[in-house]
Amino acid sequence: MTTRKDLAERNDRTLLQAARDVLAEDGAHASVAAIAARAGVGIGSLYRRYKTKEELFQRLSLLSLDHWNEAAEQGLADPDPWAGLAAFIHDCVAFGQGSLGPVAGTIEVTQEMSAKSRRGDDLLDQLVRRAHQAGVLRRDVTAVDISLLIEQFGRSPVLDQLRKQGRGELLTAAAEARRRLVAIALDGLRPGHSPLPGSPPGEELFTGRWSRE
Repeated sequence: MTTRKDLAERNDRTLLQAARDVLAEDGAHASVAAIAARAGVGIGSLYRRYKTKEELFQRLSLLSLDHWNEAAEQGLADPDPWAGLAAFIHDCVAFGQGSLGPVAGTIEVTQEMSAKSRRGDDLLDQLVRRAHQAGVLRRDVTAVDISLLIEQFGRSPVLDQLRKQGRGELLTAAAEARRRLVAIALDGLRPGHSPLPGSPPGEELFTGRWSRE
C-alpha cells in the first residue's frame, strides 16, 4: 500500500528530475513554470516543496554532490586504479553531473554544499593520485582536467534535443553513443600520448565558478 510519505517522496523525485532535465536544456534561465510543467504539477505544488528556485537548485546541487562522492568512494574501493577511475567518470557522466554547471555563481553555496564539495575534491584527488602512482594515468592530467571532462560529457546536446522532441525511442542509442565517446576520451588519459597543450587548469575553472564574489 502506498503511503502519503511514499507518494510525497515519489513526487519529489519526479520534480527534481524534471528540474535537472529543464536545467540541462535551458541553463540558468530555466523557469519554475517549465520545471513544474515537465513534472506534471502546478507551480503552487512546487513552491510548497521549495520556497524559491534557488532552494530547488541548492537541493539539486546537494544530490549531485552526494552522487559524485558515492561514485568516487566506489571507484576507490576497486582494487584496480584504472578501472576505479574509469568507472567513476562513466558513472558521473551517465548521471548528468555537468547539468548544474549553468547555475554556478548564481546561487548561494550553503555550508553543507561546501563541505560535500571539499569531500568530493579530496576523493577525486585520491583517485587521480592512485592512478598516477600505478602508472595508468598520464602524468600531465590533473583532478581539474577530470572534473571538466565529466562536466563536458555530462551534458549531451543530442540527448537534450531528443528529450525536447519527445523522441524517446532514440534515447538509449544516444546514451550508448555518448558512452562510446567517453571511452574514446578515456583512452586519451592513458600514458604514451603527446604532452597536453598549455598549463593545467586551476580550481577557478571548476569549484571556483560557484563563488558569487
